[in-house]
Amino acid sequence: MNIFVANLNFKVRSENLKEIFSEYGEVTTARIITERGTRRSKGFGFVEMANEEDAKKAIAALDGAEWEGRTIIVKEALPREDGAAAPAKEAVAE
Repeated sequence: MNIFVANLNFKVRSENLKEIFSEYGEVTTARIITERGTRRSKGFGFVEMANEEDAKKAIAALDGAEWEGRTIIVKEALPREDGAAAPAKEAVAE
């Protein structure tokens, strides 16, 4: 499962993401999204976990948690549309 992680401290690196999510299961990939020119963090990233159940546990445990001085947002990522980055899946009120 692909997980969207936002409101990250700009000092957080991909290795840090992998480390914190590994507490909940196997992490396939973890990456921080950076600006092309400056390579500076945009404050969000994606974590891919091998097991969907482990991923859901990580989302439940980490969404709204304080990490590195910031309250992080952790959601299941939406599929990419038209090559744009995919933000988190949100509940839509009908």
